[in-house]
Amino acid sequence: MGYTVPMKRGQTIEENLEIAKETAAAVAKLARTDGSEVGEVDAVFECTGVPSCVQAGIYATRPGGRLMLIGMGTPIQTLPVSAAALREVDIVGVFRYANTYPEGIEIVSKKGPDLPDFSKLITHRYKGLESAVQAFDMAGRTKDESGKLVLKVVIETNEDERARL
Repeated sequence: MGYTVPMKRGQTIEENLEIAKETAAAVAKLARTDGSEVGEVDAVFECTGVPSCVQAGIYATRPGGRLMLIGMGTPIQTLPVSAAALREVDIVGVFRYANTYPEGIEIVSKKGPDLPDFSKLITHRYKGLESAVQAFDMAGRTKDESGKLVLKVVIETNEDERARL
């Protein structure tokens, strides 16, 4: 079962929250393998950090459920806190990477026609360590000056620079 969150965005906070409610309602209508509707869920694992997705996560969680904020997206967001509080939805931030690097490196190293092209996730490249300040500045943003989404920033170095480390 899968659901792609629509790219629809409102002009006001109220419109965006209404879109989030619509998204949560659409998720609730998804069919389980037995044909029944999903309904509100016990736990939402929000991995994007995109405000519309976090908002929809609050509305999709059942009363007394838990919304896990895993994604590191927009640092300041407008959330329907009253909806979370009235429904007693626990909002929990999670930042865990213990023992994940070896498996992650293995996954992104694989190539093949049925595998995703992870190189497309690199949206901005900087040359040399002297560009580190600009690279870190860009990595802290969600969009660049052209409006392009910032996903992954890489600083490329040559062997001489690596030897100095």
